[in-house]
Amino acid sequence: MYNDKIVEHFNNPRNVGELKDADAVGDAGSFKCGDTMKLYLKLKDGRIDDIKFQTFGCAAAIASSSMLTELVKGKTLDEALQVTNQDVADELGGLPPLKMHCSNLAADALHNAIANYREGKQAG
Repeated sequence: MYNDKIVEHFNNPRNVGELKDADAVGDAGSFKCGDTMKLYLKLKDGRIDDIKFQTFGCAAAIASSSMLTELVKGKTLDEALQVTNQDVADELGGLPPLKMHCSNLAADALHNAIANYREGKQAG
């Protein structure tokens, strides 16, 4: 059901964990399948210097979270906002149609973290 790239990001996810001193935190969840994601951003000189995630869900959700962190690390917030759920799915070599919502979860958590940062909400 999953291609090798999805399996690789599921078995060896990048940037897993929590940033205790995060500048921004965002989360997203899917009532459809029960997957949840929390994303932590650390900024330096206007760029995403570090990024971590905690995802509880299926292989596609974890792989999408991992790929998103790889795609946006080093980008400005405006550049990161340009990364879409389709970009995440494409970089993973495609997701099965029934799992496309997993890439939405990753993009939604990122947008939520950036919005929280820009609104001055406390991280955590």
